[in-house]
Amino acid sequence: MQPSGRTLFWSLALAGLLGAVITVSAGIGPVWIPPDAVAKVLLNAVVLPTAVDLSGATPAVTTQPLFRFPVEDIQRQIVLQVRLPRILLGAIVGFSLAAAGTIMQGIFRNPMADPSIIGVSSGAAVGAVGFIVAPVALPFGLGLRAAAFSGALLAAFGVYLIATQNGRTPVATLLLAGVAVQTFLGAVVSFLLLQSGESIRRALFWLMGHLKGAAWPEVWTSLLLVAVPFVVLLVYARDLNVMLLGEEDAQSLGIDVERTKRILLAFSSLVTAAGVAVAGIIGFVGLIVPHVMRLVVGPDHRVLLPTAALAGSSFLVATDTLARSGSAEVPVGIVTAALGAPFFLYLLRQREVHEL
Repeated sequence: MQPSGRTLFWSLALAGLLGAVITVSAGIGPVWIPPDAVAKVLLNAVVLPTAVDLSGATPAVTTQPLFRFPVEDIQRQIVLQVRLPRILLGAIVGFSLAAAGTIMQGIFRNPMADPSIIGVSSGAAVGAVGFIVAPVALPFGLGLRAAAFSGALLAAFGVYLIATQNGRTPVATLLLAGVAVQTFLGAVVSFLLLQSGESIRRALFWLMGHLKGAAWPEVWTSLLLVAVPFVVLLVYARDLNVMLLGEEDAQSLGIDVERTKRILLAFSSLVTAAGVAVAGIIGFVGLIVPHVMRLVVGPDHRVLLPTAALAGSSFLVATDTLARSGSAEVPVGIVTAALGAPFFLYLLRQREVHEL
């Protein structure tokens, strides 16, 4: 089967799985809602524009629902206003982390690489904890998430500058620079926590990774920040395949290796920063999911990148559902680490962690 056909097949299958996971997840909580009722609520929310009124100061769009299934109003409110924003934000964050992890493993040709390898997560942690410890008034209502997003991008850019010499960015140097910057920023976070006083609980909760308090504006903003860079990454999936042969071979085949690395690093950092900024540090999604999908669909990034991203969405929605299903909510970062670490060790024991 051609790569395009395989991509379509697996993407449709994983999109269906994601839809099923979202439907089940939206029914789980203090108030149980049957999956068929959730499905009716979601279908009722699908609308089509029927008219546009341009007479006022701002255009007004008239919509018509495609379905009118009978549902209880309380069920509609719980699903659409309480649970669905959190579920969709989790899907976006899982999508971003798995996609970025796939790109990083390809760039470094190392199955141990993950989205935080060039300091993105550590930079976000410094920005977020710094804002919690010493909050400042930011324009346009920006706050904790903007501080985390900015810190993530600054850290990634700093690692890139340190590793780049004479216009070249050796992968080994980039890796070592990332480790060094992560260590330094970890020390900064530790110092900030010592100074946090009564804010330490909020800071630690953010560092553990969570989706609590998600709202629709965050969903739409995160979707935009993830979708646009992901399209760029998808365009360069073929070039990343060629780079797996080695930089010299890729250069001889017509790939501008340094330019491609810059683009892939920049946009994968942007995708990671968008996810980390709204959810905190959630580990193992960008490490485990690309591994599993590589075993299933193979190493071709034209197929692997979209399928790993969709699988990451389902994985994080499922783990967050588990995290909030107990008597007391647990940060989802704890759940992903608790599930991911043993599974990764199992793969090591079974020698299923393939070299790239």
